[in-house]
Amino acid sequence: MTHAAIAARGLEKRFGPVLALRGIDLDVPAATTLAVVGPNGAGKSTLLRLVAGLARPSAGSLRVGDPGEDRRQTRGRVGYLAHASFLYPALTARENLIFAARLYGVPDPRGRAARLLEAQGLEAVADRPAGGFSRGMAQRLAIARGLVHDPSIVLLDEPYTGLDRAAAHSLTARLHELRATGRTLVLVTHELSRACELADRAVVLARGRIVHAAEGSALGLAQLEQAYLASVESAA
Repeated sequence: MTHAAIAARGLEKRFGPVLALRGIDLDVPAATTLAVVGPNGAGKSTLLRLVAGLARPSAGSLRVGDPGEDRRQTRGRVGYLAHASFLYPALTARENLIFAARLYGVPDPRGRAARLLEAQGLEAVADRPAGGFSRGMAQRLAIARGLVHDPSIVLLDEPYTGLDRAAAHSLTARLHELRATGRTLVLVTHELSRACELADRAVVLARGRIVHAAEGSALGLAQLEQAYLASVESAA
């Protein structure tokens, strides 16, 4: 039986008087893709930050990775692509990856950087400062940085924002490749058609709660659109 790479029970996150997540129960089996959709302010990015270990729950439980692993081991399993790229603009693409590889203690940081630059089609601009990159190029570099330590769990927060059609097509192909290698993906997106294309299961968040969940044959675009529209109306 496939174990859950991510398991949450009664998960809550509070920011002062604001309850951003309310009693989230969620299982994401290893080597599957979960799409998380919902209106702005639903708690999607907060959920990703908790899974990434960048924030702590206010209540409930959250396990990421294998049972019994400590927080440091868990963070080593996770690659996180935030809505903002958080690249160092003054560093070259190569330097950004080498720096990240060293932070994670990756053997041969230069070699790892070179392989990722090739995989993302960035060899020709490897020694250019990242601050001059287009949105699509920066996104590819951010993905490479998120994979620098070869994580088994990859979190992506609105990765399609600002991409042109060619860059979006390239990103979709890359996500299919990550799925094929057995990684667990969690994709936050407003693009419901991509959610249905890429994910094995999906949840709709509204006001910090899961208001709809679907997987397998129940994960259809019409049903997801209906649930999403209902979540937008409830948040208005």
